[in-house]
Amino acid sequence: MGEPETQTDDLTVRPPKQRRSREAWSRVLDAGVSLLEDGGMEAFTIAAVCDRAGVAPPAIYARTTSKDALFLAVYEHGISRLRTDQDVFDRPQRWAGLGPADTVRAAVAEMVGIAFEHRRFLRAVVLISAAHPEVQRRGSRYSQDLGEAFGRVVLEAQAAIAHDDAAAAVRFCFGTVFAATIIRIAYGPQFATAEPVDDDSFVAALGDTAVRYLLADAAG
Repeated sequence: MGEPETQTDDLTVRPPKQRRSREAWSRVLDAGVSLLEDGGMEAFTIAAVCDRAGVAPPAIYARTTSKDALFLAVYEHGISRLRTDQDVFDRPQRWAGLGPADTVRAAVAEMVGIAFEHRRFLRAVVLISAAHPEVQRRGSRYSQDLGEAFGRVVLEAQAAIAHDDAAAAVRFCFGTVFAATIIRIAYGPQFATAEPVDDDSFVAALGDTAVRYLLADAAG
């Protein structure tokens, strides 16, 4: 028998209450992320999730009757991993003692590093988002949250920022770095240039570009 058709109007996931059910559901979510990383949406079937998680289909149908709801639960599970890493922007000790230029470079390196750490998941969901409005909406929300976290750190160097509207300049800087990073993840380092560079060089160049754009004294 085939899988039930996706019901986009039923995205409810019923959270498990018992320990064994929670453990099984956790395996389902991990398996879903792994499948997306391996093969994108084409690989994401309920049968494949069950097989990889080592659960029977009732373990999924007990939580939801919609494949799309399962997918979005898996999506949020993957994004939660990025959000955990994003906490670095709220750790004062990471930024203590840095001058303006080093703060900008470090913020860029942390942001891009998070994306690279999860590049297989991000590549899958970015490509899916082109045809999935809900993923696009949720991805936009996550991206804006990341931008706000980035901005809080970089605006600590506001006195050195060479723009009348420092906040707007930082938002533009974030958008530029984020877009370049996502294009590299989704389509590969060779997509935008005939002479691609390695990841370390890419991060360093983005950091230098951000410093030159933002700061009055790039040596700061």
